Amino acid sequence: MLVGAPVVTAAGTRSAEHIREWWMISLFQPQVGERELAAIADVIASKWIGHGPRTTAFEAEFAEHLGVDPAGVVFLASGSASLYLAIETLDLEPGDEVVLPSISFISAANAIVSCGGRPVFCDVDPRTLNPNLEDIASVVTTRTKAVVVLHYGGYPGDIERIAIYCRERGIELIEDSACSIASTVDGKACGTFGDSAIWSLDAMKVLTCGDGGMIRLRDLDRAHRVRRLAYHGLAQLSGFGGALTSRRQWWKLDVVEPGRRVIGNDITAAIGSVQLQRLGEFIERRRQIVEIYDRELADIDGLRTPPSLPPGHGTSYYFYWVQLPDGIRDDVAADLFTAGIYTTFRYEPLHKVPLYSFEGTLPNTEALASRTLCLPLHPGLDDADVQTVVSQLRKAVEART
Repeated sequence: MLVGAPVVTAAGTRSAEHIREWWMISLFQPQVGERELAAIADVIASKWIGHGPRTTAFEAEFAEHLGVDPAGVVFLASGSASLYLAIETLDLEPGDEVVLPSISFISAANAIVSCGGRPVFCDVDPRTLNPNLEDIASVVTTRTKAVVVLHYGGYPGDIERIAIYCRERGIELIEDSACSIASTVDGKACGTFGDSAIWSLDAMKVLTCGDGGMIRLRDLDRAHRVRRLAYHGLAQLSGFGGALTSRRQWWKLDVVEPGRRVIGNDITAAIGSVQLQRLGEFIERRRQIVEIYDRELADIDGLRTPPSLPPGHGTSYYFYWVQLPDGIRDDVAADLFTAGIYTTFRYEPLHKVPLYSFEGTLPNTEALASRTLCLPLHPGLDDADVQTVVSQLRKAVEART
């Protein structure tokens, strides 16, 4: 299904009439409908829309999906909030380093810097865009406190070997599972290999709450601390909870440590619960679209599609990326945009951001960053939309090679 998108010109945003006439095939599209609306209505009818029973239920359902203890799973306001708390509870000291692939979302590096650490960027495999164990090990030092691994596009990558390496050396492993809600290795869910993991549930993800995030921690004491930090560092999440236990002056503040307010709520949790029930249908449609792309793009000279998954690996099909001949990627993206197809590259290399003061080069990252393009991939696309992307991509590439 085509999705409307505003067009911005030199004169500014076009009028509503022009916007309605402009349709684009979008990169992402949330799949929400009557079931989600009904769940929201139930929450509103309950007269309690904040953090409450639906939040707790969603955490338990998510934990069951992963096959982990629900006490270690916490629903938060965003994936970025989840990642920040995963880093904050490492209690980094000055000079501590956290290794992560340069091909990552900016919230990972921001969280490290904000919590007093130093991000150290590693290279990635040029085809999977995931780091191999060797990429990580090459930059680990005696100051390495943690490793953050993104499962690029939902592909698990070298997570088993990385997990063993980190565990043997006492290095914290944080899985950035924002792209890998349904990804597995030999039936084991991505997000359960490391000491902690986070998921983003924003409007662009496979499973959305509108906005939201989830964190899983193996250490249940640390999970308790995350819950506390997510609500101003208070010992009790609510005054009413205190009233149920003490019955005297439950309004008194018991601040254990400074925190902030990034808790989830029952409205977004209710959406998430429905989305989790629908996850299978989302993944199946994404798989079908990927199958079409793989088949129809295979004969375009100079274009490379994502590599096949290793045996035992399952993906969430979050990104579908192609790699183009040198020097044409930006022109191809512009041609597709003109044809009504929105594409992008995720993610711009973080080691090039001056704020992070990284010295050195990452040759694979730098090469693929100029050649890679992510194509539309979501269940809102019908087969005709996918064929339009294929034909326009073919036309753009052939015109420039």
